Amino acid sequence: MKAIRTLLPILLLFLFGKSQACTNFLITKGATVDGSNFISYCADSHIRYGELYYTPAADWPAGSMRVCYDRGTNAPRGSVPQPPHTYQVVGYINENQVALGETTFGGREELIDPTGIVDYGSLMFIALERSTSAREAIKIMADLVEEYGYGSDGESFSISDANEVWYMEMIGMGVEKGAVWVAIRIPDGYVSGHANAARITTFPLRNGKTSITDKDWKKLYNPQVEVIYKHDVIDFARRKGYFDGKDKDFDFSAAYAPVDFSAARICDLRVWTMFNKVCDGMDEYWDYVTGKDLSHRMPLYVKPNHKISLSDMMAFQRDHFQGTELDKTLDPGAGPFGSPFRFNPLYWSYDGKNYFNERSIEVVQTGFSFIAQSRSWLPNPIGGIIWFGVDDTNSTVYTPFYCSITEVPIEYRVGNGDMLTYSDNAAFWVFNRLAHFKYLYYNRVIGDIQKVQNELENGYQEQVKSTDNKALSLFAQDPKQAIAYLTEFSSQAGHNTVARWKELSNYLLVKYLDSNVKQVDENGNFLRNPYGYPLKPKQPGYPDSWKKQVIEGTGDRFER
Repeated sequence: MKAIRTLLPILLLFLFGKSQACTNFLITKGATVDGSNFISYCADSHIRYGELYYTPAADWPAGSMRVCYDRGTNAPRGSVPQPPHTYQVVGYINENQVALGETTFGGREELIDPTGIVDYGSLMFIALERSTSAREAIKIMADLVEEYGYGSDGESFSISDANEVWYMEMIGMGVEKGAVWVAIRIPDGYVSGHANAARITTFPLRNGKTSITDKDWKKLYNPQVEVIYKHDVIDFARRKGYFDGKDKDFDFSAAYAPVDFSAARICDLRVWTMFNKVCDGMDEYWDYVTGKDLSHRMPLYVKPNHKISLSDMMAFQRDHFQGTELDKTLDPGAGPFGSPFRFNPLYWSYDGKNYFNERSIEVVQTGFSFIAQSRSWLPNPIGGIIWFGVDDTNSTVYTPFYCSITEVPIEYRVGNGDMLTYSDNAAFWVFNRLAHFKYLYYNRVIGDIQKVQNELENGYQEQVKSTDNKALSLFAQDPKQAIAYLTEFSSQAGHNTVARWKELSNYLLVKYLDSNVKQVDENGNFLRNPYGYPLKPKQPGYPDSWKKQVIEGTGDRFER
């Protein structure tokens, strides 16, 4: 009975706590402006606090154990042995430029194993602590769940290093310990994405060259290998009655996470909106992503029609369907100030009918997000950067933290506040305080926010160029000096971001107090009359669209 009581909260979280959270994009170096590999990740959760995790490298004596904590509840699930050495991890990138992100697709609930020791969170962090490449991370993850059991529902992983980008989907086996999974290398020059829906359909089966099973791990590092999968991924589906066709027709998603309206409209639509920005012909999939025709699925990856920059990656994170008929700033839900945000719940009912809010990439509940950048032409301590931001992507600032830094600035450090503890100098709370002003007067204040956001992010990109060069020079003399220099740069960037955001927050309060708009000059300075009094503020009032709704709802009640 004690064991059942311990597992009950985890089971309830699985069954009732799911949401369409998190969005990831994967960009290979052949598709980028500067030859970087990028993966991005939005950690969307109502309980996830925005802080930059840091785990230093360590040597472990024989018999050392690592506790695995449940990512959703923080309850200990069990322990696994430590290897002799683990690598440094900053956020979701390690000192070897290996980076990881995830989104949950759920899948068949009967395949959840609540006794599994390793859940998706522990799987990611352990892989980062132990891997030197994306391929090695895949093997580590597969071996962990095989030996200790997989304690989450269906999960998609973005995995990158300085040379390759991989996509992996995994789901448990219910009462059988372990998991079934498929990992696919995104071809160089292509881009991919995932957002809470299983994206792998059919895939090449074992041929000893480009596609192998986990029984062929000795071929893992053959550069020709582009697909790796669990040897019984098809046989298990047959045993469970999920598939009965020919092996060559096996579809991972159809077997383990069949697509439905929600998977298309709420999830894959977010992937489509990025694809649509970089690839021609995506109108072909409009009926699918809007939930009208679930049979015509999008490809896992596409070839972009132009090279993608770091600034493009930041823009992808801030999408609310601009340029499409679903633009969230244009429907009545946007309110009088054109907000792209919709507060939860995602699904709602009225007068006996069921409805939903459009689920865009930018949402209010993002705890943190990042863009991991891995660069093959630089030494690992310099090549890996996590561009990290807290709170919703629309008004975050992606600040650079090199993968080799020896400390995290206090503003982003674990333990500086939490979801129930306010801290005046914690980045998470500073950004959330400003964001709530934005939620109130979106189209009035967003221009001021974006001006400072662009100033900071563009400035950091320029500074990184000179920082790379200086660090390279130091690295040739003494790698420790280079790492100390990168630590100082990253710390100053973190301090500067939060200090500048506090200034902006104060500025917005003064400028937009009580729904007035203070008059300013071309530089944003507040204007006074010759005697020192403020000029009369503007009072923009409400747009005609809002007035129309009020009149339609009240008739002549307010007519004079």
